[in-house]
Amino acid sequence: MNDVGFDRNALKVETWLTARRAIWLFAIVAAVIAAGLALRLMQAHVAKSALANKSGIPTVSVTEVGVSATPTTVNIIGTIGARYDTPIGVEGEGGRVAAIHVEAGDHVKRGQVLARLDVSVLEPQVANLEAALELARAEADLAAAEYRRAVAVGASGALSAEETERRRSNSVTAAAKVKVAAAQLVEVQARLARTEVRAPADGLILTRNVEVGQMASPGGGALFRLAEGEEVELRGQVAEQDLPLLQVGQPVQVRLTGASRVYPGRVRLLGAVIDPQTRLGLVRVSLEPDPNLRPGAFARAEVTVSNAERIVLPQTAVLSDEKGSYVLIVDAQNKVQRRPVHVSGIIANGVTIADGLSGKERVVATAGAFLQEGEMVNPVNKTAGSS
Repeated sequence: MNDVGFDRNALKVETWLTARRAIWLFAIVAAVIAAGLALRLMQAHVAKSALANKSGIPTVSVTEVGVSATPTTVNIIGTIGARYDTPIGVEGEGGRVAAIHVEAGDHVKRGQVLARLDVSVLEPQVANLEAALELARAEADLAAAEYRRAVAVGASGALSAEETERRRSNSVTAAAKVKVAAAQLVEVQARLARTEVRAPADGLILTRNVEVGQMASPGGGALFRLAEGEEVELRGQVAEQDLPLLQVGQPVQVRLTGASRVYPGRVRLLGAVIDPQTRLGLVRVSLEPDPNLRPGAFARAEVTVSNAERIVLPQTAVLSDEKGSYVLIVDAQNKVQRRPVHVSGIIANGVTIADGLSGKERVVATAGAFLQEGEMVNPVNKTAGSS
């Protein structure tokens, strides 16, 4: 009787603990264990965060300052121009342009005719004065001959002294008329010559600002612009603090905008004044003539002024405010300190520092603007000079 009851209970347990129920039971136990582990991790994280908040020490990247040989360059920005850019206009009275003999880009010689003005009025005047001069010379010759005859026969009493004196006066007057006619002819011939606009020197015609039929006058604009000798130069400007670093004769590398070719040149002239508005100074760089160096082209130039040992920092390490440029350094107690610096230039991997650092400091490389002087930090080293 008891055996039969036991078998029934065992059968009930076996029937209840099926495979599916066993899987569910195992999953519930695993979930309980995972929840416990997650609770422990969360508690540990909260404790760690609370400890961090309690300490309040931020972690910052610092760079150990070093000294390295760095070339110092001065940048010049400007335009290409003719060294001797000569405007050519009209001399004299001016007039209507009758002919043009050159175009922009032509090479001309000294004295070559560039344009001609209308001469329809002056040429008849020249012809008239030439005839008047011939007439005056003939009258002067006749008056001189009469005076000579009067002198020859005057000794015999054939002519009175008064008649001899009259003939002498006529001869002098006729000779003076010859001089007047000659002077008038020279004047009109000079006016006629000025109707030809000529090149004052050998060179290259840069621009032509005149057309046939146009009225040209001395008070008007230039008809042509001539580059004397075809010499070109870079007319640029540099910052006030960079001007003392330049010297006449220094080699310069010039590049046109959008081109990689380098045109060698040399500093020819340094400006004597600084523009009070822009704080820039004038620099002129002489260049060899080249068809690609067209006046008016925008160009940049670099001048290597020294190759000295300088401190280099990432650009993010240098800050500035109303007091000037500065960096934040981390002292031996891991506290932040402000240090004023003077930036001398910008290079490919950062900025160069002229003074303010000895080269042994730890400088905050990034996020320095969020720190305060005297604040405790946790420094992490970063490669010097990286940006």
